[in-house]
Amino acid sequence: MDYLFLVLAGVVIGIIVAAPIGPVNLICIRRTLAFGPINGFFSGLGAALGDGVFAVVTAFGLTAIAQLIEGYSIVLQIAGGTLLLVFGIRTYATEPLPSQQAEKEKVQDSAAATLARAIVSTFLLTITNPATLFGFAALFAGLGGLTGEDVSFLEATIVVGGVVAGSTLWWFTLTTIIGLFHARIDAARMRAINHLSGIAVSAFGIAVLIHAATKMFHLV
Repeated sequence: MDYLFLVLAGVVIGIIVAAPIGPVNLICIRRTLAFGPINGFFSGLGAALGDGVFAVVTAFGLTAIAQLIEGYSIVLQIAGGTLLLVFGIRTYATEPLPSQQAEKEKVQDSAAATLARAIVSTFLLTITNPATLFGFAALFAGLGGLTGEDVSFLEATIVVGGVVAGSTLWWFTLTTIIGLFHARIDAARMRAINHLSGIAVSAFGIAVLIHAATKMFHLV
């Protein structure tokens, strides 16, 4: 099988999964505007790693893990919805710091620790969304239909690498473009961005929790 095709297919799948505007995109955009493109990119990198986990489960046919995720989908949705709600409320309540104070706190705080928190937070948000797994299943099924043959271990590995690369490429492109506006955002505009993104992310969280509650109601 053409390995270049598999790489490109993986990249396309990664972009398709990462690109739709959702809570993680909003969080990455807001962090890019508030803290700069590096913080925004590392936030996106956490989502890319989460996408990679789902891609591995799908590409290598890890049925038991997929069934486990599906079996605990309500619990994962509640956890994810709660995280989104907490993120949204905290974002809404965050007051932008004056530039001098922001620089002072940036020096005091460990850059590595800040970036690690950025990665972990979006990674957790990504892997607590079971719908992503089903999306990957549909996309990989479509890829199998195009190739018309079973995919070997090596070929599956190449596709997974392409997925992570495509997702990472999306976050790099997005945060680089949004980062151009970072220096032009004053405190008043940043406050408005915090409020709007906080409301939007909280709305996503509430929607996820309502959906999980509805599923629980039907199971009773």
